[in-house]
Amino acid sequence: MKHNIVKNARAAISKEKKGILALEKRFSNHDFKENFIFAVESIYRCKGKVIVTGIGKSGIIAQKIAATLNSTGTYSIYLHSADTLHGDLGIIREGDIAILISKSGDTQEIKKLVPAFKNLKIKIILITGNVNSALAKIADIILDASVEEEACPFNLAPTTSTTAALVLGDAVAISLLQRKGFSKENFAMYHPDGNLGKKLLLKIDDIMIKGDDIPVVKKNTKLKDLIYTISSKRLGCAVVVDGGNITGIVTDGDLRRLLEKNLDIKSVKAGDIMSASPKIIRESTLAKTALEIMEKNKITSLIVANEKKKLAGIIHMHTLVELGL
Repeated sequence: MKHNIVKNARAAISKEKKGILALEKRFSNHDFKENFIFAVESIYRCKGKVIVTGIGKSGIIAQKIAATLNSTGTYSIYLHSADTLHGDLGIIREGDIAILISKSGDTQEIKKLVPAFKNLKIKIILITGNVNSALAKIADIILDASVEEEACPFNLAPTTSTTAALVLGDAVAISLLQRKGFSKENFAMYHPDGNLGKKLLLKIDDIMIKGDDIPVVKKNTKLKDLIYTISSKRLGCAVVVDGGNITGIVTDGDLRRLLEKNLDIKSVKAGDIMSASPKIIRESTLAKTALEIMEKNKITSLIVANEKKKLAGIIHMHTLVELGL
């Protein structure tokens, strides 16, 4: 029984793989290739939005394609074919472009939408498994997503066909992404809460410790007061300043090394043990850059300066870790 489960699973994957490979080979066909280019260029030049619609399993695929287009810089909406006939047509405007997904090319709910699209002179791209269907005859651009067989043993449940439609939709989205010169920075703007978004958008000024929370001492601060400042602020360091100018930093490590020296502890001041050339970054620096500097120099804190090179804040490794960087 267990053997059959694995055997059946591998057979299903093999069938879907075969469908994708057949789709890839289709780009060697001149007509298919030209249609695909026409579809991408039409969307690229579209002044409105991309409307993606389908019903059933094709509707789910349509939702995913619309989401991928949006996240890669192409304004898109998903319309449920049936719901659209009951009021949602109001969202359609002249200048839009439509992507219809239908395996049979004869989906009644989608066919009923076509007059509205045609009335507004909306260009229709059809992703279908039947290039000789009723919808194919009225579409402006046809993308052949036909498959030899479904992964379903009865060749009924939409499986390989929905995968082919999805892959073709992804191919359109990625081609558009590159056609537009869409960058990682652009992608991050649409994914501000994702790890990439944080790395590419988050600046030190947004997350640094500011104001009274900065552990600050002067060069003549006595050791006792220095230790209290470092301990109370819980950052493992204190910034040494003189009239707002950054003159150094004292860390936990500096205090430990102090014990190895033959100094009169009672007379020690912050200026005696500080590092006079601390690592400093500007508040406009990206958080990912701060992380790179910390890792390279094996430190856990960075002093932040403003445009006038005055103390603006401090950033600690713990903050970057908590943010998932």
